[in-house]
Amino acid sequence: MLLEYFLFGMMTFHLSGAQNEVTEVFAEAGSQAVLPCKCGPPSARIPAIIWRKDGKSTVWRKQKSGLEYWGYAWSSKTQRVRCPHTMFESGDFSLQIDNVKEEDGGVYSCRVERGVQVIEKTVTLRITRVSVSSSAPIWGSDVSITCNVTPWPLEALVRWTLNDSPFEPQNGAASNTRTAAMEKATGRLTGNWTCVVNYKGQEGRASATLSVQGVIHPPRDDAKVYAAVGSAVTLPCVFSPGLIPSDPVWEKLKPVFLTKPAPGRLPASFSASGPLSPLPSDQSASLKEVGLGDEGRYRCSGVIKGQRLTRNMQLVVAKVHSSVQSQNTGSVTLTCQLTDTGEVTNYEWVHVIYDLKGSRSVGPILEGKTLNISTMSEGNQGEWSCRFYGKDGLLGNVTYHIQQMSGVSGEKPTSVSHNTAATVGLSFLLLVMLLILAQIYKNHQRRKGIFRYPALETIVHTVSNEREERERNAVKK
Repeated sequence: MLLEYFLFGMMTFHLSGAQNEVTEVFAEAGSQAVLPCKCGPPSARIPAIIWRKDGKSTVWRKQKSGLEYWGYAWSSKTQRVRCPHTMFESGDFSLQIDNVKEEDGGVYSCRVERGVQVIEKTVTLRITRVSVSSSAPIWGSDVSITCNVTPWPLEALVRWTLNDSPFEPQNGAASNTRTAAMEKATGRLTGNWTCVVNYKGQEGRASATLSVQGVIHPPRDDAKVYAAVGSAVTLPCVFSPGLIPSDPVWEKLKPVFLTKPAPGRLPASFSASGPLSPLPSDQSASLKEVGLGDEGRYRCSGVIKGQRLTRNMQLVVAKVHSSVQSQNTGSVTLTCQLTDTGEVTNYEWVHVIYDLKGSRSVGPILEGKTLNISTMSEGNQGEWSCRFYGKDGLLGNVTYHIQQMSGVSGEKPTSVSHNTAATVGLSFLLLVMLLILAQIYKNHQRRKGIFRYPALETIVHTVSNEREERERNAVKK
């Protein structure tokens, strides 16, 4: 008898005793969190379900009668909490929380009653968020980026990525800390920051975007701008949208000191946009005709919120140098020359020909910095363009014109034929005009000679009339 009572008690404890499991759930602030509560195979009985937070306040509950209730803190106009009934048949009583907030973090319990069977599950919800002291700091101002988890899990591992690449702090701080950066805002901090938290086999993520305000183009100091001799070029200096710099200044820097170059004289063809720019944030400048001596470093600056922001850039000038190898054959060597070749990885030459109709045709591409050709060959006439490339693609190009006339470098043959035709046409037109003028002058002199004797003109006219009258009378008879 005692054994039967013992077995009955064990079965009762098994059916009515609590089955408790703890689950970790991470959710980024503003997203949807799903707190799992799966209670095995479905049952024909209608269960009673109750979700609580921190062991006391009710979040949501459903009675066996089917009535639902929400806790006071969760019964706002917009229902953020729900337990989908469509999942009940499969024994899934998970709780969904929309637009989670940091205060939603904590320990939740799910209690499901199926007759005498009671099942309890515990879920710890941790809300992750990346906080930035300023989402759009001014270049050079202090900025900090921190990873927040509510509640914070002890012994959690943290790692940071910036634009999907691992981030390594410059100040020597460890990369697995809650604070990713606490330094001056520069372009290297711009982008999408992601904090990744690992705890008990679960991973939580949160992201935030940081955009450093200042000179956005060029995006970095000492960026190179390429231009050919004789061409026009724009030196960019564009501030972030909405920033209107005061007291904009352009300078050309003399390489007197490596760390602090001294301002020099701007080129004669230099023109700054200034207040006439259609966009106040665009303070770019231009050179109408680049000379070889215009190469070097330039600096633009402007005052934003009492702080002068600067950006340095380098103008690299390109030209084609030609050296005659043979006067008899017209052989020349063309060399593509740049004032700075630090970014150049390879060169190529392209032959471009224009016919009388202006149609453009491109010849084969030749690799190399130098090119040997004959200016006497008609097939080499036209434009030879030297293109130079860096690791990210085309940097720029410079063009050399091959013009030939009687074996000597001069005007293009097409231009010579055009000039000859024009000369012949003008000569013919001039000859016709001279003949017309001569005839007009001759007639004028004849009339002038007749009018010198008016009486004689009258006599001649009368005699002529009488002769015509006698001829008409003779015909009548």
